[in-house]
Amino acid sequence: MLSNHLQNGIETARLVWSRLPNSDDEALDEVGLSKKSDGSRSESLDYEVIENNAYREEQAQRRKLMVGYYVGVKWFFALLIGIGTGLAAVFINISVENFAGWKFQLTFSIIQKSYVAGFLVYILFNLLLVFSSVYIVTQFAPAAAGSGIPEIKGYLNGVDTHGILLFRTLIGKIFGSIGSVGGGLALGKEGPLVHTGACIASLFGQGGSTKYHLSSRWLQVFKSDRDRRDLVTCGCAAGVAAAFRAPVGGVLFALEEVTSWWRSQLMWRVFFTSAVVAVVVRTAMGWCKSGKCGHFGSGGFIIWDISDGQEDYSFEELLPMAIIGVIGGLLGALFNQLTIYITYWRRNYLHKKGSRVKMIEVCLVSLITSVISFGLPLLRKCSPCPEVELNSGIECPRPPGMYGNYVNFYCDKDNEYNDLATIFFNTQDDAIRNLFSAKTIHEYSAQSLLTFLVMFYSLAVLTFGTAVPAGQFVPGIMIGSTYGRLVGMFVVNFYKKLNIEEGTYALLGAASFLGGSMRMTVSLCVIMVEITNNLKLLPLIMLVLLISKAVGDAFNEGLYEEQARLRGIPLLESRPKYQMRKMTAKEACGNKKVVYFPRVVKVADVVSILRSNEHNGFPVIDHTRNGESLVIGLMLRSHLLVLLQSKVDFQHSPLPSDPRGGGKPIRHNFTEFAKPVSSKGISIDDIHLSSDDLEMYIDLAPFLNPSPYVVPEDMSLSKVYNLFRQLGLRHILVVPRASRVIGLITRKDLLIEDNENSETVELQSTSVRSL
Repeated sequence: MLSNHLQNGIETARLVWSRLPNSDDEALDEVGLSKKSDGSRSESLDYEVIENNAYREEQAQRRKLMVGYYVGVKWFFALLIGIGTGLAAVFINISVENFAGWKFQLTFSIIQKSYVAGFLVYILFNLLLVFSSVYIVTQFAPAAAGSGIPEIKGYLNGVDTHGILLFRTLIGKIFGSIGSVGGGLALGKEGPLVHTGACIASLFGQGGSTKYHLSSRWLQVFKSDRDRRDLVTCGCAAGVAAAFRAPVGGVLFALEEVTSWWRSQLMWRVFFTSAVVAVVVRTAMGWCKSGKCGHFGSGGFIIWDISDGQEDYSFEELLPMAIIGVIGGLLGALFNQLTIYITYWRRNYLHKKGSRVKMIEVCLVSLITSVISFGLPLLRKCSPCPEVELNSGIECPRPPGMYGNYVNFYCDKDNEYNDLATIFFNTQDDAIRNLFSAKTIHEYSAQSLLTFLVMFYSLAVLTFGTAVPAGQFVPGIMIGSTYGRLVGMFVVNFYKKLNIEEGTYALLGAASFLGGSMRMTVSLCVIMVEITNNLKLLPLIMLVLLISKAVGDAFNEGLYEEQARLRGIPLLESRPKYQMRKMTAKEACGNKKVVYFPRVVKVADVVSILRSNEHNGFPVIDHTRNGESLVIGLMLRSHLLVLLQSKVDFQHSPLPSDPRGGGKPIRHNFTEFAKPVSSKGISIDDIHLSSDDLEMYIDLAPFLNPSPYVVPEDMSLSKVYNLFRQLGLRHILVVPRASRVIGLITRKDLLIEDNENSETVELQSTSVRSL
């Protein structure tokens, strides 16, 4: 009998928790919580619908009008997320461009009199901005450090790291990005903008911030992790769309890189959010054209228009372009490996010494960056300006106090320019625009490009992982465009063709390095096309991305996957490991006994079990009239804490309150069981019970999930893995092989028309006749 199998196997059945990779900097407990070296915890999310009595009662009361209201609110939130993320991006870009403009304007004006004084002012200006960034992060919002993409990817994969979506993290991300990028560090603001969009979406999803009294009850509509996950996905796409002015690229980035669960309805909302961001950004840029935004001009929002560049390419150029892809894969994989070593050393040795050491480290990195970016151009000999046509729009050299192409920096003659200062002593956006520029053949020497490549590559590795908001998109584009243009110079000299542009190879180099480091393909390809406004180069970008990704995959994983592993974020990848095909669900469970509850349990026993372990879910068993044990559902830890805190469901009798099921009034609203987005919620230490309370009982039947996902013990672990990840589960019950079948559902049983009464629909293939 099935009941006998369940009774005999109840001690060996166990919950299958999410696969947690072994890492040197984390200690794993038994329940899906990973405790990282800094003491913070990451917790799995409950994306499964808990179909208890409170949920079913709420669904029964929900009419079509209410369903339409919820759908309308989701679209309205998508609109708010797009507007909020767009405005945040506008504020960050205007602030960064103005700080950089004031810095370069002041420095250029001073070096006309004294280069030493200008050097000191340049260093102090950068130090002040960078110190403000690291101070905000270390003292106010520690979760704002880094790009935030590994943490957001983990959240959408089903793992919530405490603090990543709080209001203070949003503030720290915005103002920290302004300081770190404006201070000239070798990092970008695009990754932090993705985190910013996710924070804005999460705040809308939870109705604001109650801690800072910025909440609104009419926004507190969605309480489940599933709805918040959809909103955070919209926020991620909005962040990319705002950073690159690439709405389609933002949608594909969310689909390819961060989210683990996707459906067509979510696609429409994400697309709508990205479109709203594009409108907000374009409106802001149009408003700034009147000069109301200070130094904010064509820079800031990344778009490098090279539509007037190389129009066609020959078959002979495919070989050097393939070589660019190989170089991008090698340098990208090397970058990932170096950042792994340095990040591991930082987390386990340097950053354990406290916030003061983190602040000193960032200030030293800022000092080194300032010395290199100002000092190296001084050592470079200036070059004479090329002969240009009157209507070409190229001005050489730039007037004093201006930055762009052909910068006159420490030159003896007025008609000379410093090619190394054109890249180094400039904002990253303008430096990339210079490297991508067309009709500027022989603007840079091979020596200058090689010097910049080695120095900036080293600075990017050193800076990545410091305690400031840091993105890797723009530094990756800088590195790739440098060696790409270097290859382009050799191609121009070798083929002697007039239609070959060095800027085209710079673009392909940028795509190859990002592909070799981040391992993105489709979304990155679309982003590069959108930010360069040149669709003709699409096949070439696809070529170098495929090559660089293949080369990089031969050495290590992508940048965000490696950083997630170092941070102790247990990501479930898209495919299970090969050895899982040879393992069964029972083997994955091990020999540990299951912690379970009877249907009616004593309050003292509940408190004891919750204090003795940190499991999130507990199977609940009941006994039939024949004394057989049956698993009747799964009880969540958070729901038990709600029951203990309210005390309204305590009873004196150890018997079920309603043995037949149903009929007992529900004293709880479904929203009472919702977990706060901060992932803390109620703790067992926050609940105070008297001795009389501990002697009472709770009937768990109305509050458990009566239909958890169940797999047989001999199912292969690879199938369990796919089921777990694709459905976004937190628990799966493993039970012995069933001995009886009561029905079978096929495709046509699921095709129920809307106008049919569900009570009268006869399923056509579920009857099992006794022989």
